[in-house]
Amino acid sequence: MSTASRNRRTVLACSAAVIAMTGLSFAAVPLYNLFCKVTGFAGTPMVGTAATGKTSERIVSVAFDANVAPALGWRFEAEKTEIRAQVGVTQTVFYKITNTSSRPMTGIATYNVQPNQSGAYFVKIQCFCFTETTLQPGETLEAPVVFYIDPEIELNRELASLKSITLSYTYFPSKNGQPVAETKGDGNQSKL
Repeated sequence: MSTASRNRRTVLACSAAVIAMTGLSFAAVPLYNLFCKVTGFAGTPMVGTAATGKTSERIVSVAFDANVAPALGWRFEAEKTEIRAQVGVTQTVFYKITNTSSRPMTGIATYNVQPNQSGAYFVKIQCFCFTETTLQPGETLEAPVVFYIDPEIELNRELASLKSITLSYTYFPSKNGQPVAETKGDGNQSKL
């Protein structure tokens, strides 16, 4: 094999590696999000369509935390700050979101569950998270979260003494379905 032929193969291999790495870098965030949703990693609740039908006698306190980024002129709170949930039984809790600013504002909520290990067993059936919401000045929206704690939690020895879970949401200003780090004043166009 000639030197030119080896050089051409090396250039092609390096080019293919660069293209593959670039593609993977763009796919990393969606793939990580998918991994977290499938496994419950990092406190990411599982997503389900209905409860399993199995229940347990175990009761777990579920606390609801509601936060708003400083740049978003909204008030955000859960109807109840805590409930006692029977494992396997579907629960519904409402959050109230109010635009307290003088302009229409758009926000998007992110969430997590603490402790992290419980995320694999906290199954959301319905949620307002990752859905862009626009509220007019003074407008209020009530949004439900429907969930259950998977009875499979009983098989996890590390969580045998778990007595409470916290579901935490944070609303951020958003643009095109993505959270925005900062805005100029009271609801003006977002800076990216």
